[in-house]
Amino acid sequence: MNYEFLKISKEDDVAVVTITKEKSLNALNTKLITELGDLFKEIEEDKDISVVILTGAGKAFVAGADISEMVDLEPQEAYEFAKRGNEVFLSIENSSKVVIAAVNGFALGGGCELSLACDMRIASSKAKFGQPEVGLGITPGFGGTQRLPRLIGTGLAKELIYTADVISAQTALEYGIVNHVVEPEELMDKAMEIAKKIAKNSINAVINSKRAINLGMQTDITTGVNIEQSNFELCFTNEDRETGMRAFLNKEKPNYKKN
Repeated sequence: MNYEFLKISKEDDVAVVTITKEKSLNALNTKLITELGDLFKEIEEDKDISVVILTGAGKAFVAGADISEMVDLEPQEAYEFAKRGNEVFLSIENSSKVVIAAVNGFALGGGCELSLACDMRIASSKAKFGQPEVGLGITPGFGGTQRLPRLIGTGLAKELIYTADVISAQTALEYGIVNHVVEPEELMDKAMEIAKKIAKNSINAVINSKRAINLGMQTDITTGVNIEQSNFELCFTNEDRETGMRAFLNKEKPNYKKN
C-alpha cells in the first residue's frame, strides 16, 4: 500500500518507518494516524520483520497533534479523535514486533505519546520532549496521562504534564524516558545497532518477554509472575528453545529461524 505521509524501508529483518509530513513538523492529523494504523497492520503480518525503527523526517519526530484540525472539534468529535489515536498507539504498543523510537527532534504532545507507545526510545541530543497540552486548555489525549506515570512515576509525570514544560534529551535520559542519547548523525546507527542485537535472538522468546512485561506492568506482582510463568511455558512449545539451549551446551552460536 502507498502512503502519503509514511515511508518504509527494510534492512534484513529490521524495518525503518519514517514519518514524512515534514512541512507541519510531522503533526498528527486523522490521515496520518490512520496511515500509521494501516502500516502497522501490514508490518504485523510480515513474518520477515522482527524489529521496527520509527523516526521522523526533518526537525521533528512528531511535534504534536494537528491543532488546526482540533480547534473546531465538538466534544464528541474530540472523544472520537482521541479514541482513534489511542487505538493506533495501543496497536503499536502491543505489536508482536519490537518498536524502537528514534527521536530525531521535537517529540511533543502526541509525538511524546507516540514515542511512549514504543518499546524504547533512542534520542538525538537535539530532541525535545514534553506534554504541553494543558497550555492549550486540554489534557493529553493519546495515552500521556497513563504511560508517562508508568514509565517515570507519578510525581515527575504530574510535574511535566501540569507545567507543560519541554525538556531536553539529556533531562529525558535522567528521568528515564529515553534509553540513550547520541549525536544527531549517530541516531539511526545506534537504533539499528540495538535493533540488530534484538533481531539475532529468538524472536519467539522476545515476543513472549514483551507480552509478559506489558501485561505484568498492569497488575500486581503475584499475577505478574503467573503471567511470566505462562510465557516461559510457551517458549517450550517452540523449537527456538531447543536450538538455543543445544547451541549453548555445544558452545556454539544459535541459528534461529526467522519465520
